[in-house]
Amino acid sequence: MSTAPQPSHALYTPEQKARRDASGWTLVQGILAPVQFLVFLVSLGLVIRCLMTGQGETIALGSVVVKTLVLYVIMVTGCIWEKVVFDKYLFADAFFWEDVFSMLVLALHTAYLVAWWTGSLTAEEQLWLAVAAYVTYCINAGQFILKLRAARLQAQAMEKHSAQAPAHLLQQGEVA
Repeated sequence: MSTAPQPSHALYTPEQKARRDASGWTLVQGILAPVQFLVFLVSLGLVIRCLMTGQGETIALGSVVVKTLVLYVIMVTGCIWEKVVFDKYLFADAFFWEDVFSMLVLALHTAYLVAWWTGSLTAEEQLWLAVAAYVTYCINAGQFILKLRAARLQAQAMEKHSAQAPAHLLQQGEVA
């Protein structure tokens, strides 16, 4: 018997799961998420190197701009995906807290762009702002990874439930 807490309701209704599985935006998100993570890792390395050694300031600052632009792309496509699956661009029940925290991630990355564009912060201050933005990004990425795991567990449970259903229920269409 599993000791993991069970959600009080399913992450996806059967209709939402069907829309998710049929949507090309699901593939887009599946591609963009690891691309964004790779961009993040490269940028993080450049930012840490610059903070520790003072070297590579221009490329470190520029890498945060690239990371932020990739974040904007995945946020816009994620909103489209959420609209297709849940009929809401943001704050669908299933992803409410992930979306709330995403707003903080966006705010910090956008503050970085403003500081970078206007020069209102020193390069070192900009890099520390990027570190703060990256910490929130990591937390938010963790939220989405946990949600992906929950979706997989839900799918496995649904498959197991269907496989264990008595044949007469399956023939009558009473088991989803």
